[in-house]
Amino acid sequence: MKIEFAPLNIPLERRLQTAAVLQWVFCFIALAQCCLAAFVLLCLSDLWPLAALYAGWLLLDWDTPSTGGRRSQWVQGWRTWRYFKDYFPISLVKTAELPPQHNYLFGFHPHGVLVAGAFGNFCTTASGFGGLFPGLSPHLLMLPFWFKVPFIRDYLMSGGLVSSEKRSVSHILSRPGGGNVAVLAVGGAPEALEARPGALTLQVLNRKGFIKLALKHGAHLVPVFSFGENELFDQLENPAGSALRGLQERLQKLMGIALPLFHARGVFQYSWGLLPYRRPIRTVVGWPIAVPLTPSPSPEEVDALHARYLQGLSQLFEEHKGHYGIPPHRYLNFI
Repeated sequence: MKIEFAPLNIPLERRLQTAAVLQWVFCFIALAQCCLAAFVLLCLSDLWPLAALYAGWLLLDWDTPSTGGRRSQWVQGWRTWRYFKDYFPISLVKTAELPPQHNYLFGFHPHGVLVAGAFGNFCTTASGFGGLFPGLSPHLLMLPFWFKVPFIRDYLMSGGLVSSEKRSVSHILSRPGGGNVAVLAVGGAPEALEARPGALTLQVLNRKGFIKLALKHGAHLVPVFSFGENELFDQLENPAGSALRGLQERLQKLMGIALPLFHARGVFQYSWGLLPYRRPIRTVVGWPIAVPLTPSPSPEEVDALHARYLQGLSQLFEEHKGHYGIPPHRYLNFI
């Protein structure tokens, strides 16, 4: 394989963009392990009283990721995230007004490998969510596993990330006064195994739990499609039925997280590495679907709202695909 090296005269701005994305990728693939190792070493060192104090704090704070989290406007506004946004670049597209007197459940599609669009738009202030949707506070839902790891849990919550447990979503959607948004990557870990350039397959047909929660709390549903999300990484071939796919699915069931074997470009060369490609991400927030408060929704009511949601998602995709380079003959594939 011929290696394409990065030129030496790259502007400082682009180098800072690469550094911002590099630390973000590191957080996803290695920060949890580093934090756990640091805590163990702290316990075994002369500084063990600090570890004991943190363990006590952890017990007292255990439920915070499921009760709205603990965001930090300072962390969300770091200049690092502006460089992160500009690397791809990421943009947020508004199609309708979302009155802040309601609570909302955003269905984010597709999951992609590392949900870069969801993070950039809903966990930072870089793309201007607050200006586009005044009065709304987004909370990106993440697997509960990550909030059990010392130190990293606090960092994640500072960005507005919260646990994806049902009680966590219910807490956000039931807050009085409105203005709260739960952002869910509906396809979850299984969909990450499908994420590769050109992929338009969404795991959504059998995912109705979020529909039921929206009904229970009368939260308005909003389909969100992130054009370019699947274009950031290549994956090793893992077709359904292959040995690799079978191993990935078993690990996903065991650990609750997906392990896509992805690759794209490196820091000093463009031929191979774990950095995403510099490809634009346009995250389009669709029209809200009004949902009546239904404390005990029937299966028929869930199915009817699910069908309306899929229709709204398809319409959103069809109306905007031509603007973002998707040919007219390409359609979403729901599985």
